Amino acid sequence: MNQFPRMHRLPPYVFAVTSELKMQLRRQNIDIVDFGMGNPDMATPSFIVDKLVEASTKAVNHRYSVSRGIPNLRKAICDWYARRYEVYLDPDKEAIATMGAKEGLAHLALAMLSPGDVVFAPDPTYPIHTYASIIAGADVRRIPIGRGRDFFEDLQLATRQTWPQPKVLFLSYPHNPTTEVITLEFFQKVVDFAKEHKIQVVHDLAYADLVFDGYSAPSFMQADGAKDVGVEFFSMSKSYSMAGWRVGFCVGNRDMVHALTRIKSYLDYGIFQPIQIAATVALNASIHGEEDGVAEICDIYRQRRDWLIEGLNRIGWDVPPPKGTMFVWAQIPEEYRHMGSVEFTKLLLKEAHVAVSPGLGFGALGDDHVRFALIENQHRTKQAIRGLKKVLSKAGSDG
Repeated sequence: MNQFPRMHRLPPYVFAVTSELKMQLRRQNIDIVDFGMGNPDMATPSFIVDKLVEASTKAVNHRYSVSRGIPNLRKAICDWYARRYEVYLDPDKEAIATMGAKEGLAHLALAMLSPGDVVFAPDPTYPIHTYASIIAGADVRRIPIGRGRDFFEDLQLATRQTWPQPKVLFLSYPHNPTTEVITLEFFQKVVDFAKEHKIQVVHDLAYADLVFDGYSAPSFMQADGAKDVGVEFFSMSKSYSMAGWRVGFCVGNRDMVHALTRIKSYLDYGIFQPIQIAATVALNASIHGEEDGVAEICDIYRQRRDWLIEGLNRIGWDVPPPKGTMFVWAQIPEEYRHMGSVEFTKLLLKEAHVAVSPGLGFGALGDDHVRFALIENQHRTKQAIRGLKKVLSKAGSDG
């Protein structure tokens, strides 16, 4: 690998260690209850699938498409923002379709960043928020987030201590993995900070619809002046259970959208057109008074959250219920915290036959947590709780 210097800048993929152990156990016919990857297991709503099937029968849709998205999809994206957030966007200059949020984030970083540029990203955070910048050659400075921290104090401190001045700030709320949620006032402070320090903001709104207990997630675009400093990504993977379809979009600052549009024009011919047509129908469903399936999908995640949280608390693992995302971010029980998240995850695999994601995979400050993805049904969740109880009971008896 010495001839691939860019690859040397990428950190080891922590999740590969636990994934390999999981596969070893499964080859031994051991049943693993898998909360590891946030891979939606529910079917895409049938009306979206039906439109995909219909559009796929038309030969005209089999040709190359447009890398920035067909006009009807870009219009549907902007109409969705107008209805939902009262944010008004130009579909020709302020919106672009992407192959899910991950592809868009990575290519935007490649378009915006040069070697030596400094990027701020939360710690912990979804890995692409840091890896995209590293791949582009930038240097990443981590901003701690989580309970007991003041994000803006940490942001100000990092800015004072960083040279050259940071170019981009990555954010994502509701947050993966910590499940932290914020208010519109938070975003307004981000915009004001970005203007003061001439920083561009990239916000990942992947979990806009997966919110619970009366909480409603704001859009970064709702803050006054947001379009002056940044963009926002949305993915249809979670809200519409369309993970494998690979469709999302980016909206906001014209220069940043143009940069993404231009680099994508060199790299791809766009999403398969029937998928874009089906995504357009999904986004437009509420215009016609139709059910889009999002509320039902959210309710299933809420039920799974409640089953898991109730079970964990019942066996003595005190975990607060998240108000957003499809995850539970659980601090490792005190008697096991010295192990770190990777070894604790391996212990749960071997002794409880339960797979979770080690917090270290999301950043060094996540190493005292593990993440559960809400992708198992009630029966499987109960099975997992029984396995976890054996591990925690053993710790109590050993003490």
